[in-house]
Amino acid sequence: MNNLFRELTQLDNKGYKAYKSIQGHFRFNDFELYIDYVQGDPFATPSKIRIVISNEKRAIQPAWLGSPKRKVAVEDAFARAVGNAVAGERFAVKGSGKSGMILFDMPGQEVIERTALQLNHKAITVCISVGLPANGRRINGREAEKLFAEIIPSIIKKSIFKIRDEAINHAIILADQQEAIHNEMTKNNWIAFLANGSILPRESGISNRPLRKAVPFQSPKETEVTIAIPHQEEALTGMAIKKGITLIVGGGYHGKSTILKAVERGVYFHTKGDGREFVITDPDAVKVRAEDGRQISSVNISPFINNVPHLQTTHSFSTENASGSTSQAANVMEALETGATTLLIDEDTSATNFMIRDHRMQQLVKQDKEPITPFIDRIRQLSNQLDVSTILVMGGSGDYFSAADTVIMMDEYIPHDVTDKAKTIMQEFPIEREPASKADFGQIINRTFQQQSLQLDKGNRTKIQAKGLHQIILGRTDISFNYTEQLVDISQTRMIAEMINHLHRTNGLQNKSLRDVLNAIEKQMDQAGLSSLTTFKEKHPGDLARPRRHEIAAVLNRMRTAKVN
Repeated sequence: MNNLFRELTQLDNKGYKAYKSIQGHFRFNDFELYIDYVQGDPFATPSKIRIVISNEKRAIQPAWLGSPKRKVAVEDAFARAVGNAVAGERFAVKGSGKSGMILFDMPGQEVIERTALQLNHKAITVCISVGLPANGRRINGREAEKLFAEIIPSIIKKSIFKIRDEAINHAIILADQQEAIHNEMTKNNWIAFLANGSILPRESGISNRPLRKAVPFQSPKETEVTIAIPHQEEALTGMAIKKGITLIVGGGYHGKSTILKAVERGVYFHTKGDGREFVITDPDAVKVRAEDGRQISSVNISPFINNVPHLQTTHSFSTENASGSTSQAANVMEALETGATTLLIDEDTSATNFMIRDHRMQQLVKQDKEPITPFIDRIRQLSNQLDVSTILVMGGSGDYFSAADTVIMMDEYIPHDVTDKAKTIMQEFPIEREPASKADFGQIINRTFQQQSLQLDKGNRTKIQAKGLHQIILGRTDISFNYTEQLVDISQTRMIAEMINHLHRTNGLQNKSLRDVLNAIEKQMDQAGLSSLTTFKEKHPGDLARPRRHEIAAVLNRMRTAKVN
């Protein structure tokens, strides 16, 4: 520590690049400091440091590492404490450019494995980015000493050393309860569970926080179940959505899309106070929608689109500019290819001709002139033949009553089970339309990407960079995936960019199916951690968070340079 401060005193007023000499390892009283990367300019990306607090300085309880879910929950609790300490830090560092800037990857509402804070039985590692102080483009050594002698120790003191074991244990209790709900769902063939009292509406369209004074969720009696959960005597009661086909209906602005959105985000565990702590969804549930203009590479869309005029086959369909129905068909098939077991669909974001073709239209446009087999004619086959469930928000077509196992009607944000009433209506007003196809759904083709589809070179160097939540720059190409709605954290996007870079470095696509590639990536993350897929290894890996396999695949499928066998 003293060596670092002497070095900073000597560097004062020298050219900014002289900061490179402080890169290395320093011992402080309560932690060890690793300066892994030093920025070359005060206006450049901030420097990367790691603070390592040993078990001797801050005790790590063995129970915290009792399961993968527990470990992530504990890391998340510590990370929230660090994020709050960074946000509340009152010390100010003077200087030009990004001098004194302190950045930490603060978790959002979802509890996701991330590299910003890592825990093992020996130590807690905190990864922070800092702007090294400068006057113009000269080193401000005094302010740098203030940064390392006062501000960084203050942040660690107010977070890692201040948070009590009791708060950590609360995070563990919640993780245990959430995992118990998921296990109960698996045992009973449920694809979603929504606890009574949950707050589903969000504060606004751009905020993920719970809406104040919202109507608490209350399950219909017909779908209500009770689950015994650990760490509390009182059982948990709520609505179970069973495998099969569930239709969510109701008038506009009565909460149909709100409940689907909560189920969509239920693939992640949520932090206490979110309102959706006990909204748990099949982890392989995938939201699918229409996506006009997207690129499609060699996707078998024949279960939904066939006999296209002037096109020989749709068993390996490619286009640079898909229509609404074609894009939604491709999104469904790609989800199935990556192992989706539940499809989540909202009619508001669906192509009408993909979802339904009514009796009158069938009379005018005969089947031999219509290449589209609408989703209503495949939804039951998906369930019966492939064991793929669907939760569908529908307000415009009662024809789906004939396919639904359960019909839930939202009335001023209160759900009602109207399955029997829907079946009665179907008896009184029988369906007139004819199925567009009586053939089986068919096989799911597992495609193989070609290694040369990763064209990353831009000039003389390889370039891949995440730009916001829904964009990655790949070589000379921008990949946009604006409608990948279950991607929730920009750090997940950065992780996907690192994964693509890893596949490029290791020839990871060579002679492997897409599913095999995803399995290999997930196995490596499970066994060696997220940073094992980066070039940083033991150093500061950057701000990364774990994405699901389905969002990784969504990006790979949208690469403009994609070549698929």
